[in-house]
Amino acid sequence: MFVVFFEDDGAAADQRSIHMQAHLTFLERNADRIKAAGPVSDPRSSLPAGGLWTVDCKDEEDVWDLVKSDPFWPTGLRKSVTVHRWHRVFADGIRQADS
Repeated sequence: MFVVFFEDDGAAADQRSIHMQAHLTFLERNADRIKAAGPVSDPRSSLPAGGLWTVDCKDEEDVWDLVKSDPFWPTGLRKSVTVHRWHRVFADGIRQADS
């Protein structure tokens, strides 16, 4: 599993609404790998700040291929993207068996 953090570029904020429907369709079509996704916002202003995905991919290269195929990718909306390997040890109130 991997976690992907997206930081948005405020100068390209208009791209979010323009490409949102295509982005949501992309998420639905890739639900086998993108397990959860959603926006994050600045806690002080509630303005959009980026997004977060949890993804089930074989390796980091596969994650980047997925990120680069998102309709948001070529728009300039994403200021930065960070990928981390993630080992889930707790979910839905239950400690995972292999933790």
